[in-house]
Amino acid sequence: MIRDAGPQDRAEIESFLTAQIDQAMFPLAALREHGLAQGGFASPHDHAIRVWLLGRSTIALTRSGNLLPYLDGSPDLAPLRAALQGQTIAGAIGPAASARPVIAALGLDRLPAASDRNEPGFALTLADLSLPDLPGTSLRPLAPDDLPLAAAWREAYLCEVMGGSGPEARAKAGADIAAYIARDSHRLLLHRDQPVALTGFNATLPGIVQIGGVYTPPALRGKGYARRAVARHLEEARQKGTTRAVLFAASDAAARAYQAIGFRRVRDFTLFLLKTPVVLAA
Repeated sequence: MIRDAGPQDRAEIESFLTAQIDQAMFPLAALREHGLAQGGFASPHDHAIRVWLLGRSTIALTRSGNLLPYLDGSPDLAPLRAALQGQTIAGAIGPAASARPVIAALGLDRLPAASDRNEPGFALTLADLSLPDLPGTSLRPLAPDDLPLAAAWREAYLCEVMGGSGPEARAKAGADIAAYIARDSHRLLLHRDQPVALTGFNATLPGIVQIGGVYTPPALRGKGYARRAVARHLEEARQKGTTRAVLFAASDAAARAYQAIGFRRVRDFTLFLLKTPVVLAA
């Protein structure tokens, strides 16, 4: 039986997700930041979630329409479509072993997708972090004056990695960078005072961070900037008490960069985004 979760279920949900925290940072961070309401979203923020429970399995849905599924074993997903009837679905993001069965059960795999791939997940205990030496580089927080350049980079990232395009990608890029500046979540790597790479944390919990949105312009790739940026930002986090970091890699080159600073591969992560969001019918 599938049911709509409420505040009374929050402790159980957090316990289940914390047991697989390396790949459950998105829903855990959303719960901590926005809470959980019964039958709706507890916050107007795009990252606020509703949660449906199927036994211990947790199927979260963000207000922006992304499913965040975390299955306990292989539950019967036949009731899922009826439970989510009327909800707007934009995609599914999560461990491949959970996301792929949910995508199939809802028939989303038969719809045109802007992104449909599995990416290798990585984890690192920060005591094992390797700091590459790259003379002439420094790391600093994003500042309001960086918005035009960083938004252009973010737009390129959204088009290259997330399948975005046009005015929507441009608007989202600007909003994302403004939010990064407000949260102090991202950093610019400079080489001889020139910006060369962007890195940041897209989810943060006590003791652990999730890296996201790493970008180096194509003309500057292959010079070690991304790994230097990520490593320096993680060292900053380590000095503040963070002990672990996780991420998923968008390319083989990115995976090699992360492995070079100590990351080890864990489970695959699915990034599935529809070209056009769909309202689920029964």
